[in-house]
Amino acid sequence: MEFDWGYFVSLFSMADFWKACVTVICLSALAWLLGMVLGFFLATAKLSTLAWLRVPASLYIWFFRSIPLLVLVVFVYNLPQLFPASGALLSQPFYSGLLALVVTEAAYMAEIHRGGLISVLKGQREAGRALGIGPIGLQRLIVIPQAFRISLPTLINEYITVVKLTSLVSVISLTELLTVGQRLYAQNFLVMETLAAVGAYYVLIVTVFGWALQWLERGLDLNRRTPAALGDVEVARLRSTLPAAALRPAQVPTRGAAPALQLRGLHKRYGNHEVLKGIDLSVASGEVISIIGPSGSGKTSLIRTINGLESIDRGEIVLFGESYINAGEHPNSGRVRQGIRRIGMVFQNFNLFPHRTLVDNITLAPRYHGEPAGLSESRALALLDKVGLLAHARKYPQQLSGGQQQRVAIARAMAMVPDVMLFDEPTSALDPELVGEVLKVIRDLANEGMTLIIVTHEMEFALSISDRVIFMEHGTVAFDGSPTALRSDPAAQRVRRFVGLEEQAPVELSQPALASGH
Repeated sequence: MEFDWGYFVSLFSMADFWKACVTVICLSALAWLLGMVLGFFLATAKLSTLAWLRVPASLYIWFFRSIPLLVLVVFVYNLPQLFPASGALLSQPFYSGLLALVVTEAAYMAEIHRGGLISVLKGQREAGRALGIGPIGLQRLIVIPQAFRISLPTLINEYITVVKLTSLVSVISLTELLTVGQRLYAQNFLVMETLAAVGAYYVLIVTVFGWALQWLERGLDLNRRTPAALGDVEVARLRSTLPAAALRPAQVPTRGAAPALQLRGLHKRYGNHEVLKGIDLSVASGEVISIIGPSGSGKTSLIRTINGLESIDRGEIVLFGESYINAGEHPNSGRVRQGIRRIGMVFQNFNLFPHRTLVDNITLAPRYHGEPAGLSESRALALLDKVGLLAHARKYPQQLSGGQQQRVAIARAMAMVPDVMLFDEPTSALDPELVGEVLKVIRDLANEGMTLIIVTHEMEFALSISDRVIFMEHGTVAFDGSPTALRSDPAAQRVRRFVGLEEQAPVELSQPALASGH
């Protein structure tokens, strides 16, 4: 039997098929969108530390990924037999099919979203917390935009799957493409021609909407966003419009003799390993302190406790004479978040927000905290000018070198007008030739009277800039003194060896070793 091409072509002018196309598009689009939203909440719940959220979400995902969609479609359509009140809605095949598709797709999309959420680097969340952004703002402004970009290719593929799955709803007599085709070939027995046309309609829908979603994916692709640097004329124009007040200095507190920061008996452990063993430290306003020491001595853990990125097991942190963090205090408490806004943090790995331009990176936190958009942008441009990057204001972080990114990170922290700045090994992730440009910015801040606490391996820089040098070893402060005292104090011999100011004593070989030639 020959293929009837005339009949096949005639099916593309049939109104019933085009109406069925509209049904498929509406059903698949609604199922995809609703499933995507519900799936996101399921993914968030599954990642929660709260068992009462995590366990039900995990069970939902496990159960509905295990049930065949065809079984679920028939079950939902007959659900009014158990719950007559649902009959008005679920007796309609479209809504029964939609509910079954949404319930199923939410389980699959939850895993897609979960993959996107866990792919967002931990440092992104920490950078947001260090800027005083709350949990909801953190998700809305930082995590979800990045996770969505990561998940989008798989979500697009899932839409194509949903379009094809709509054919299963034909079992409950929804007038979609397969149902129309079945009715036709039951009358004329032209099965091959009719199913070929049904397949062509599905290909058309998938192709058109696939292109549209891929266009969206390309639009969100950060690698395609490569704005050029501003020209000299535009930079000069921008610089001339910046008000002098845009770069206001840190608000040095007038609280008598109260230190800027006091650490009282800080203890911190990870499991059985105690990394901080009763740290006591006082930092005066305007003082520059460098924290040095061998790897694993607790330097980074100490600085991360100061702005709430790590909890403390015992002790207290006092900020300008007021209790700021106590042992066991929740990092999202109002008092802690208020204190965090007075403490700027610059990370080892920059932790800039890749989906935002440099200006947006700097204005994000001030605007979140209620600062007018015009003022925050003026300050952002002034800060970029201060760190020598005004010409790159409209670029994205991935377009910059490591040294440039770290300077932007410093500008972002300064936009909050902090009273204290923390630097966690700010040059360790940089190539040697890029270190100098970052250290110059830090030195300028020190010369302006900013209170700085710097964890660093740049020993020469630490000795040249610091009022005091803190040497940590085995979770304790082994030395606390000025660079002059470090060079002369007999008790600082270990520190001098560490920073290279004193030669290591030569190792004397025993006679047997000499005799053996080893």
